[in-house]
Amino acid sequence: MTLDFPGQAGGDGVARYLLVIDNASSRRIDLPRDGTLAVGRSPEADIRIDARGVSRQHARVIIANGEVRIVDLDSHNGTLVNGQRLAGSRVLCPGEVVTVGDTILTLWREPQAVSPSAVDMGRFNQRLGEELERANDYARPLAVLAVALGSLPRRAIVEAEAAAAAALRRMDVFAWNSAGELVAILPELGGEAARAAALELVEALAPVASEVRGGLAAYPSDGCDADTLLCGARAAAAVAGAGAIALVAETAIEHIIGSSRVVLADPAMIRLFELIRRLAGKELSVLVLGETGAGKENAAAALHHWSPRARRPFVTLNCAAIPESLVESELFGHEKGAFSDAKAPKPGLLERADGGTLFLDEVGELPLSVQAKLLRALDTRRFRRLGDLRERDVDIRVVAATNRDLEGEYAAGRFRQDLLFRLNAYVVQLPPLRHRPREIPILARLFLDQACARDRRPALQLSDAALRTLLAYPFPGNVRDLKNAMDHASVNAETNSVEPQDLPGRMTGRASAPPPSSGSAAQTNSVEPQDLPEQVTQRPLAPPPISGSAAPPTAAPQQVRPLSEEIKDLERQRIQEALDATGGVQAHAADLLGMPIRTFSSKLKQYSIVPRKVRSQP
Repeated sequence: MTLDFPGQAGGDGVARYLLVIDNASSRRIDLPRDGTLAVGRSPEADIRIDARGVSRQHARVIIANGEVRIVDLDSHNGTLVNGQRLAGSRVLCPGEVVTVGDTILTLWREPQAVSPSAVDMGRFNQRLGEELERANDYARPLAVLAVALGSLPRRAIVEAEAAAAAALRRMDVFAWNSAGELVAILPELGGEAARAAALELVEALAPVASEVRGGLAAYPSDGCDADTLLCGARAAAAVAGAGAIALVAETAIEHIIGSSRVVLADPAMIRLFELIRRLAGKELSVLVLGETGAGKENAAAALHHWSPRARRPFVTLNCAAIPESLVESELFGHEKGAFSDAKAPKPGLLERADGGTLFLDEVGELPLSVQAKLLRALDTRRFRRLGDLRERDVDIRVVAATNRDLEGEYAAGRFRQDLLFRLNAYVVQLPPLRHRPREIPILARLFLDQACARDRRPALQLSDAALRTLLAYPFPGNVRDLKNAMDHASVNAETNSVEPQDLPGRMTGRASAPPPSSGSAAQTNSVEPQDLPEQVTQRPLAPPPISGSAAPPTAAPQQVRPLSEEIKDLERQRIQEALDATGGVQAHAADLLGMPIRTFSSKLKQYSIVPRKVRSQP
């Protein structure tokens, strides 16, 4: 039998066949694109082997998604692959030898064309995962390209596929994500080289689709996982001009809200702020939900600054940062003599917000006694100062925020259900930063630039290794946690690039020693191991033993500490780290840990922790 004709191409465009060799002859079995071939002595078998030692239904060859798999069907004498008995099934590679009785089956494939051909999206995603692993293991560049071609007829799709195959390199992989969108993996390309290759592909497709446009995402600067890179590339293609290439950074949207600059890149966050813009024109209350540091204050500020009340005051009360005994006075105000320290009348936050917006941050921390009075003030738009008999009118809109489950707080008897109904006329749920990976590189660069400007030092770059570290970190403190990390890096970086060792130890897994328990001056000025360069904190190697010397005595078993002491040490360490990260500001440190300020203050006393003083800038 001759072997000079092509077999049928598989799902990845490669023609595969089995060469079957027995005692008397050899023959070629072309493999289908997808399907199953039965192997055995049965006359109905697709690959019939009529010999002793072969079962009627001996094995099965399965072809799917560009893979060829051999499965033994519990045959009496078994199936050998490369001389080893097969247990269950395995994927075959070209050149591997399968033995069934005395017959040999060898998998071969036709030489692959120089130009790549389109694969299906299943194979594309598998290959992207493999390339990401390789890029991470060997610190190699990688880019993902999305090309939008618009609605194309079937003939134009065939022409576009041929043009893409001619423009791409042999190592590149591309697939049709939909009839009008092509996606490609560009291994070993980054920066300008990736952009040039992407532009070459777009230009090759222009004769087929005049409105073609592309989006480029790079590893690791735009993400470290397949979904983030693909979504980023597609979003960039959506904002690119006809015949042009856009980068993921160009998809970011910036809002100037008062004195704050809010940068959004995640599609969910962009849509949420579009919703916030619509809600801003309403007069009903809004409840903003999200983890500590997720950006609830930015959302509240946007609700005010995009509303008709924008020219009136925006007043904030952090309900977790004020002692319970002072919350009522802070909120409603007081008259002279209302209590021992009331030396003069003082308007409360309700009055100061008149005509504008009152933002109740961490509203779940409000004492029950104050909740009832606040509810009445919101319902009647009237209130009394402490120590006053006269009611005052007030016109405010309330925006509240919390990281607590207020339904659960109500069930536990810590929050009034009627106040919850009054506050949550509209609800905005902010996703945590770990669910917005596209924003991490963009926000990190923004915060790093701000930190460098504040510290009066030249701008710093984020190295690829530092970006990989950031993208692997879960950010329990969310955006605030990322900002603190960039502040830390701005101080620690000794070159013009931020490396992993310049980031806080909690992000890199470097151990940090718990601070001394005493509140001495030595503690204030102490240098912790995490503040030193990494090479200084490494444990030195033990000297080799001297030849002929006696063996050292066996060390005594290590004493096991009680678990409660381990937990206390960890809690003390985390509190100190939060204080260091926030420059000693206790309210911010408590927010970073998700701990009520009253609990945080109690822990400081319990562990005799004295916040370190913030060093003044020159």
